[in-house]
Amino acid sequence: MSTPHPIGHNGGPTMEPGAGWRRHAWKQARAQLLPQLPLPVIQRRLRRANQLGLPYATYAAAHQAAGRDIVALLFSNNALRLIRTGDRLPPTRAEKLQRLADCGTALLAHPPQDPATLAARIAADHQITLTPAAPAPTLRQSWGETRAALRTLLHAAGHPPGAVMLICDTALEAAWAPTASLAGHLPAARYFSA
Repeated sequence: MSTPHPIGHNGGPTMEPGAGWRRHAWKQARAQLLPQLPLPVIQRRLRRANQLGLPYATYAAAHQAAGRDIVALLFSNNALRLIRTGDRLPPTRAEKLQRLADCGTALLAHPPQDPATLAARIAADHQITLTPAAPAPTLRQSWGETRAALRTLLHAAGHPPGAVMLICDTALEAAWAPTASLAGHLPAARYFSA
């Protein structure tokens, strides 16, 4: 039986017999606490991850953290490699966006890109609808203003912020996800390589 540690004890592992058994019992008890999802639920989540173009592990983690399904993807123009006026959507990224099913898509564009013009060009060139399209938050905006702008944009589109995944390309953009309480963010390189 274990006794309280005396003053100066570093709390290291016990030297009493049976430590291996206690470790084994602890691991078993912990494993039993983790959710055991039925096969149909896993299959449904695999299909949904595929519709969203997300890796299953990313989708499952976001779904569990948000407690709900991901209903929309929010892309930055950097994530789409549309940085300068006149840039064209890379074919591999266009193909991935064209395969999306049963989800909303939205666009945030940094200057010098005009969000409406950029979204219209993507729709004309690739038959991909990114709506709503809005200016990306700027460095001059406070975090509160950024949060309000993103949440207003998503609410206007009917997307609860907690059910939207941000696909971004910079650390500043990644910070928008926790600021606006989005379901999460995924670097563009990882999203488009999945």
